[in-house]
Amino acid sequence: MAKAAVVYWSGTGNTEKMAEGVRAGIEGAGAEVELFEVDSFSVDQIDGFDGLALGCPSMGAEELEEGSFEPFFAGAVDSGKLSGKPVVLFGSWGWGAGAWMETWKERTTDAGAKLVDTFIVENEPDDEGMEGCKNLGAALAGAL
Repeated sequence: MAKAAVVYWSGTGNTEKMAEGVRAGIEGAGAEVELFEVDSFSVDQIDGFDGLALGCPSMGAEELEEGSFEPFFAGAVDSGKLSGKPVVLFGSWGWGAGAWMETWKERTTDAGAKLVDTFIVENEPDDEGMEGCKNLGAALAGAL
């Protein structure tokens, strides 16, 4: 059975809630899934999964969270472990226009990942936002 990891960082709980929705979508589509806060997941663990769902909210000047998530993501890029791997990206934002996701998408594809899709919500995901998270998870499962 195909196996995916959902790896996320959340400051207020919004992205954590999204991660739960993505996890549910992957499971609902018939794939195995494990959920990790980024601090409990290492770059070396990437090899144990067929695909990744990565979640991080927009921080500061529309960038990834710099204390935990950015170092993890940079390590994944630098190690080459994203190359050829199906990946979806998700996160929440409270200001700006989503520029952090555009930059993140570019970095992901430049790392050789097979970017399946992305999904962002403003602030806390409502019912429609949670449905989008489940759909994102199902899309990843379909790409595994």
